[in-house]
Amino acid sequence: MIRIVSVENKKQRASFIDFPHDLYREDSNYVPELFMGQDDLLNPRKHPFYKHSTARLFLAYRDQKLVGRIAAIWNVNHNSFNNVKEGQFGFFDCIDDQEVANSLFEHAFNWVKEKGGERIVGPINLSTNDSCGLLVEGFDRPPMAMMPYNFPYYERLILGNGFLKKVDLRAYLVNKQNANNRSVLLLDKLEARLGRSGIHLRQINIRDFNNEAEKIKKVYNKAWDKNLAFVPMTDEEFMYVAKDLKMIVDPKYCILAEKNGEIVGFALGIPNINEILIKIKRGRLFPTGIFKLLFGRKNIKSLRVLMLGVLEDYRRLGIEACLYGRIIKNAIPEGIVEAECSWMLDDNYLMNHAIEQINADFYKRYRLFEKTL
Repeated sequence: MIRIVSVENKKQRASFIDFPHDLYREDSNYVPELFMGQDDLLNPRKHPFYKHSTARLFLAYRDQKLVGRIAAIWNVNHNSFNNVKEGQFGFFDCIDDQEVANSLFEHAFNWVKEKGGERIVGPINLSTNDSCGLLVEGFDRPPMAMMPYNFPYYERLILGNGFLKKVDLRAYLVNKQNANNRSVLLLDKLEARLGRSGIHLRQINIRDFNNEAEKIKKVYNKAWDKNLAFVPMTDEEFMYVAKDLKMIVDPKYCILAEKNGEIVGFALGIPNINEILIKIKRGRLFPTGIFKLLFGRKNIKSLRVLMLGVLEDYRRLGIEACLYGRIIKNAIPEGIVEAECSWMLDDNYLMNHAIEQINADFYKRYRLFEKTL
């Protein structure tokens, strides 16, 4: 018999966070999320998401054994911005059992319908500003920082419940062996051409981080506003994310494009801290995990370019190529051997083409699913 429990207290939330550690304990590619970060993300008293929206966490038990989890999400800002009535599901982890999966989905569906939802989309872990998508291709290596990971059978469980594919998301990998250095070799010429149009590139000023973040936020919310399922971040949400990223941001990989003192585009790459997190047992920083995190950063050999956006009026001028080129040029002397560019919508031809031009390999595919309730 399957029993579904709604998470109502700190102890249950800890069980919700820890369940994947046990489920994936034999999987060498699994990277545990930091417990502190997940606890904040799922705590309505700490994360700014819950000031405008809500979520309900569910645990599935069979014979007193924890066998699955799911979050049902009602994102008020998303529905208002996109003029829809839909919920999301996220944080879906489950043993390979259709009955357990169906029980979890049923409770998520009922909760979303109580909110007035007509459809459900996922997996989305709170919003598309967080990790989202189900890995459906590329299981042969660990995920990069802030990207999801799951067993291949998850797709079968989701489709078996009646979901349909909504859209695919792409992740590309570029390394020193396959990189086309054209964007680096021509960087000076490309930047000079932009300069004649009054557009200049520079690194983020960490000493003026809050002001820089405020400028970047305006570009972020405009540059992505036509993307599928996008929802602008509130001021509090953006600064919450920025504060976390500040701890790992290297100015060499955060490049801004400016015109007349206004940011018109930017790219953000972060060291792939998953190279360290994969060694931190159950995502606990204490007592020893903190030292692995602090002293392991200098040995990181990969990075993830997780944001690249250019305002619509400044696209097709070569800014994207310059942003990528500057990051690549800065990364090589630091011993970085590969970088992931993710994620891009499957039909974002302009961005996908720009990445493919530097010989990046399309190596992981993620998928969002939808179901009418």
